[in-house]
Amino acid sequence: MANNASHDIAVVGAGIIGVACALRLARQGLRVVVIDQQEPGHGASFGNAGHLATEQVFPIADASILKRLPAMLMDPMGPLRLDWKYLPRALPWFTRLLLNLRAAPFQNTVAGLRALNESSLNAWHRLLSDIQRPDLMKVDGSLLVFERTESRAAIAGLQARMAQQQVPVDYWQAGAIREAAPQLSEQIQGGLFFPRTGHFIDPYRVVCELAEAAKACGVMFVRQQVQSAAVQADGVALLTGNGGWHARHVLIACGAHSAKLTASLTGQKVPLDTERGYHLMLPQEHGRLPFPVTSLERKFIMTPMTDGLRLAGTVEFAGLQRPPSMERAWQLHRLSQGVFRTELSAAAATPWMGFRPSLPDSLPVIDQVCDGKVLLAFGHQHLGLTQAAVTAEMIVRMVAPAASPETLLPSGDAYRLGRF
Repeated sequence: MANNASHDIAVVGAGIIGVACALRLARQGLRVVVIDQQEPGHGASFGNAGHLATEQVFPIADASILKRLPAMLMDPMGPLRLDWKYLPRALPWFTRLLLNLRAAPFQNTVAGLRALNESSLNAWHRLLSDIQRPDLMKVDGSLLVFERTESRAAIAGLQARMAQQQVPVDYWQAGAIREAAPQLSEQIQGGLFFPRTGHFIDPYRVVCELAEAAKACGVMFVRQQVQSAAVQADGVALLTGNGGWHARHVLIACGAHSAKLTASLTGQKVPLDTERGYHLMLPQEHGRLPFPVTSLERKFIMTPMTDGLRLAGTVEFAGLQRPPSMERAWQLHRLSQGVFRTELSAAAATPWMGFRPSLPDSLPVIDQVCDGKVLLAFGHQHLGLTQAAVTAEMIVRMVAPAASPETLLPSGDAYRLGRF
C-alpha cells in the first residue's frame, strides 16, 4: 500500500459528523486520518438549512404518504417529490418506512430521536466552546407559522403531540409573531415557537473551524475516494485510487454514500436511501428574520445567516446518480411570495442540492461492530447538523469508555446496525 501510514482511526467522510468525530477522537490522543474525495464540508454539510432542529422528534413521514404518492410522482415542484424513474428502487425503502409507522416501531423511533435531540444543544455548546467559537451558534428558538384558518386544528394537534413528548413549545398569536418578526406578512395567523432550538449563522464555517481545530490536534485530511475496505487481523485496510491506508479502526461517516462500505466491511446490507435536499441562498436579504421560520402550508424553512437568508426544505427521492433539478431550488423563492410584507430579493441568489442520508426508521446508525474495528455514524436524515456533536461524543465513548464519564449520553441500543 503506497500510503500505508499507521493510524489509530481512519474516518471516511469529511462532513459535519466525520469532522466532529475526528476532532473529538484526536482530543483523546488518537492518531486520526480523515479521507474524503472533497474538502471538509463540501457535501450535504455545505447546504443544510442551518437549523438545529431539536423539536423534530417524529419520523420523516407518516401514513398520509400513501395518499400523497400520486402527487409525489406527478408534481415535479411539489415539496415531497418521488422521481417516477426511481420508483422501482424506492418502493422497498418506502415499504419499510410504512412498516416502521406501526405503534411499537414508531414509539422506538420517537424515543431514539428524542434522546439524541435532547442532548444535542449541550453537546454543541461543549464542542464549540472547546474550539472557542460559541459565537457560531444562536439559541434563539424557531417558529412554525400558519396562514389558513383551517390549519389551526393541525397546529393545535401538533402542539399537543409535541407537549406529550416533552418538547418545549409555545403557541404564539399573530400579534406576538409580528412583534418578534415584524417583516412577516399580515397573512400569518399564528404559530408554534420552539425555545430550545437554535441555528448556525454559517454551517459551512462551522465545519471549517472544526477541521482547523482537528488539524491543530494532528488530524490528517486527505482528498481521496475510498473504493473498498476489508477487516484484517490487526485493523482495517482501505483501498483508494491513490493507494491504501491501514488503521486499527475505521469510522464510516460518509452520509448517503455509507451503504457500500458498510456492506463490504460487515457483510450487512443497510437500507440507506437519500433525501435530495435543495436550498436557495439570498445574499441580498439580511435582517428579515431573527431566527428560523418554517411555513406549515408552504413546507419550507427560512434561516437567517451571515451571508443572507437561506430558503430550504424541499425533499426529492431520486437516488445518488440523477443530476439535480435546480428548478426545485428556485421554486423556494416562489414559495416565499406572500410570507413577507415585501417580496424577497433573488438578486445574485445561488441554488444548491445535497444528499441527506435516510434510513426507513428515521434513526441513524451509531455503532461499533467487527470486534470494535468498525465504527459507524451515518443515516441522520435531515438531522445530521443537529445531532453531529452528540454523535461524536457517543463515538468517542465507544473507543475510549473513560472519556467524559460525567457526560450523560443516549443509550446506543436504538442505533445499532443489527436492527436491520
